[in-house]
Amino acid sequence: MNKAEVFYKDIGDYLSREEKLKIVKDAKSIISPALQMTQIKPNEHGDWISMRNSKFDEFIPLEPVYKFDNRTQSFFTLYSLGTATNRDAWVYNFSGAELRKNIKKTIAHYNEQLALLASGKIKEPIYDSTKGSWTRDWLNHIKRNVEFSENNAEYRFSLYRPFVKMNTYFDDDLNQERYQLPKLFPENDKDNLLICVTGIGSTKPFCTFISDIIPCLDLVDKSQCFPLYWYEKKEKVQAGLFEKTEDEYIRRDGISNFILEQANTRYGPKVTKQDIFYYVYGILHSPDYRKTFANDLKKMLPRLPLVERAADFWAFSKAGRNLAEVHLGYEEQEPPKGVLINGKPVSRTPFPASQLEVNKMAFPAKGQKGTIVYNSYLTISNIPPKAYEYVVNGKSAIEWVMERYAVATHKESGIRNDPNDWAKEHGNPQYILDLLLSVISVSMKTVEIVAGLPKVEWE
Repeated sequence: MNKAEVFYKDIGDYLSREEKLKIVKDAKSIISPALQMTQIKPNEHGDWISMRNSKFDEFIPLEPVYKFDNRTQSFFTLYSLGTATNRDAWVYNFSGAELRKNIKKTIAHYNEQLALLASGKIKEPIYDSTKGSWTRDWLNHIKRNVEFSENNAEYRFSLYRPFVKMNTYFDDDLNQERYQLPKLFPENDKDNLLICVTGIGSTKPFCTFISDIIPCLDLVDKSQCFPLYWYEKKEKVQAGLFEKTEDEYIRRDGISNFILEQANTRYGPKVTKQDIFYYVYGILHSPDYRKTFANDLKKMLPRLPLVERAADFWAFSKAGRNLAEVHLGYEEQEPPKGVLINGKPVSRTPFPASQLEVNKMAFPAKGQKGTIVYNSYLTISNIPPKAYEYVVNGKSAIEWVMERYAVATHKESGIRNDPNDWAKEHGNPQYILDLLLSVISVSMKTVEIVAGLPKVEWE
């Protein structure tokens, strides 16, 4: 039997099913010269198309083979996925008060079903989507006769999507998987920074975003998060000479000793683990890096070199630090110059609270992104096209704010999620408007910083 031969034609991205079929139909046959099919063979990784770059294998992985391995030859000693809840409507809400009501309601529902099962009045839980979301974890708890109780310490803030902060309930009972996050944010007062990157198998272009609070799994698609620190219970281990002890936790470094030694050898003894952390964030924003290794980044977590020139290392580290400062402080950026509200320059005089509530922001027409209709009272205009060049997790930062800061009602549970509640509960009726203006500034600054990144010969 002869071996099969495989032929392929790349007809480009972003075509609809109908457009693809039309190309074949117009060619009359799949073997027509008009299609210009090319024979393809797999590489050593089993890739038939979108071939990986062999240079990528020479770089240093971000993730360790084994988590918490102090001898790891990677940038970080551990990493974690973002929170996977399987019940977002219940455990996230712009309103802290509404979140607490929802948590009390769903815990009561679960415990009621547990009691009915224990008494023999029912043989299996009664599923009611208006009272709770029954998934694998709840069914396993039922089998083990586990009763739930509200944990006030687990009401936290979370970064749900880029530039979208919400209240969340982080207790294990109501979250499907928390992965290593309890070691990264064991309590509300434990500081940390995470570099979150697009996970393996994402259909969206690679991106990265930084967070100083608990990230959702979909902060970026299939978020894999790499921490500056992690925390270990004091009673389990003794603190090392240079490790910081805080209350009942010992703070450990997320950056490996291996990569610090490598960087010190190459760039001098002044390099710190924080410098390396920001170097990672800087280099992951490099358009040249993302383009050169686009296929690799769809199939593997990032691998990075330590660049040849010390000047380039420090440039990437400084840029990463600047990007982190802008992205973490996204709520406090000054309004962008030239942007208008109702045709007038942005003023420090606040608008009346009655004119600030949002239902859903929109562009006046398709393709007219220079103007955003905020509500029936306010229109933001003269937004520079450059601001839309900053894309994270598949869309511009501005459009994340427009999409997520909208009143929504979850179909199955009936839970209402109103971003205006966040503004009211934080004593700032103008929060959402200020946020939109700040993110326009963030976008402009990000594009500017990225444009100044060093050019490296990745090949």
